[in-house]
Amino acid sequence: MEEDKKQGIILHKWCVLLSIFALFPLSQSFDYSEALSKSLLYFESQRSGRLPYNQRAIWRGHSGLNDGLEQGVDLVGGYYDAGDNVKFGLPMAFTITMLSWGVIEYGKEITDSGEYSHALESIKWGTDYFIKAHTHPNVLWAEVIHCRKASLVGLTFWWLLFKYVVHYHSYVLLWYDMFDWSGSQIRFMFSDQGVGDGFTDHYCWQRPEDMTTSRQSYKVDEKNPGSDVAGETAAAMAAAAIVFRKTNPHYSGLLLDHAKQLFEFGDKYRGKYDESIKVVKGHYTSWSGYMDELLWAAMWLYKATNNEDYLNYVLNNAQAFGGTTWSITEFSWDVKYAGVQIIASMLLKEAKHKQHEHILKQYLSKAEYYMCACLGKNNKTNVQRTPGGLLYIRQWNNMQYVSNAAFLLTVYFDHLQATHQNLNCDKGQVGPEEMLAFAKSQVDYILGSNPMAMSYLVGYGQNYPLRLHHRGASIDSYKRNKGFIGCTQGYDNWYGRKDPNPNVVVGALVGGPNRDDGFRDERWNYMQTEACTYNTATLVGVFAKLHRLEGDGDLSLHQSLLASS
Repeated sequence: MEEDKKQGIILHKWCVLLSIFALFPLSQSFDYSEALSKSLLYFESQRSGRLPYNQRAIWRGHSGLNDGLEQGVDLVGGYYDAGDNVKFGLPMAFTITMLSWGVIEYGKEITDSGEYSHALESIKWGTDYFIKAHTHPNVLWAEVIHCRKASLVGLTFWWLLFKYVVHYHSYVLLWYDMFDWSGSQIRFMFSDQGVGDGFTDHYCWQRPEDMTTSRQSYKVDEKNPGSDVAGETAAAMAAAAIVFRKTNPHYSGLLLDHAKQLFEFGDKYRGKYDESIKVVKGHYTSWSGYMDELLWAAMWLYKATNNEDYLNYVLNNAQAFGGTTWSITEFSWDVKYAGVQIIASMLLKEAKHKQHEHILKQYLSKAEYYMCACLGKNNKTNVQRTPGGLLYIRQWNNMQYVSNAAFLLTVYFDHLQATHQNLNCDKGQVGPEEMLAFAKSQVDYILGSNPMAMSYLVGYGQNYPLRLHHRGASIDSYKRNKGFIGCTQGYDNWYGRKDPNPNVVVGALVGGPNRDDGFRDERWNYMQTEACTYNTATLVGVFAKLHRLEGDGDLSLHQSLLASS
């Protein structure tokens, strides 16, 4: 009897695996373990500060060693967000939150791939910086930016030169891409980094190792609040505290203390950080406000502490803060509602949360709305797709929404499978296998299963972007050329080159193709060729999960069996 039961369990597992892989295309296979390794290597290319002895992105050197000096604080370290030399607190914190969530969900899978130590190093490089940046319970240094003073005449000159020399041959294309021509109205498309960012991003083209101009740092405090950046940083440190709980309990406790203080600060002194740090507008404007970050921080603090006060915060503010009223079709560094809704909905499986069932089911309804929108299963509002099947939110850095959706769908696949449930959509129920299959299709598109046959993960495969919009990558490495390269020299001699970048930013996920699956591998085309840390962060967990499934299910065997059936 016991033997029959075991055989039944094994048979059920095989059936589940077969049903999952039956939904996967048989034409291409990808090495998810290699993709995982390269995605973690990417974060070493984005490091700011004094690099460690075991630095693997060897073309990089020390940089930003005087950050915070003018303000009397030590802000050395952290990550540059993208292809610039700026440290933006909000997207950096979101990057660490999502890296940590990936390790929490798929730590065993990452360990089995031999990448666990690299994952922890990636997280700790960020949290070490946050500890420095949180200099007082009610003070958080939220941005370190490359600051240059210039006359209006000088600015105008460079702007006109930039428009004429760089964009003349593609002016029409860029103008077209700044508008959404779909539907009955023409509406301007605001990018995640803001309209006009193209100018500031090109004003100084310089390796981070050569930065000599003023580095201005900005903070939020009691008089200049920033609940969004404080909340996201609290979430990052709480999530990281869970990650380090077993391997480094003292460090975990330190992170948790900072997370609690930051959440209290953000909640007590409420306000948008871009109203206090106005220079961030046009780069990382907090369009969604701060309420989603406060819910997000409270949720992660509850997961890290089991303190019911944090859960009650999420429940009591569910309606007022939009947690159970916002129907969302995207999840990003700015908009956290879908993440809150999904985590809250997963609490329903625990008997101790029975008393909160009414509110948690409201969160569940919104979580399902997001996932059904990604799957195209809502009656009205669904996420658009390119002809090649890629989720499409907007032209500027669309891949961030794709990788985030793939992660959330993968996490929820595990939840549904463990609780023997399906996803409830307007157009019917969706099984967990179909959810995972769709998440995998998005990942496979990223890795090369697309009309361009292009891997949008740099360094993976034979055909990937060679001209990233990335200062450090586009200029000869400091290790090879120690001569000083100034802002205008970098712009004149390196930015406009047609040659591939001399340095490869392995593991970077670029902005990706347009709505028609088209992609232009040009350095000036920052909407498509710039990569950001938060693009890659969510892929770490998904790559680990897919690699594990492939190994456990012997994907090649399943594919041959399915092909012959």
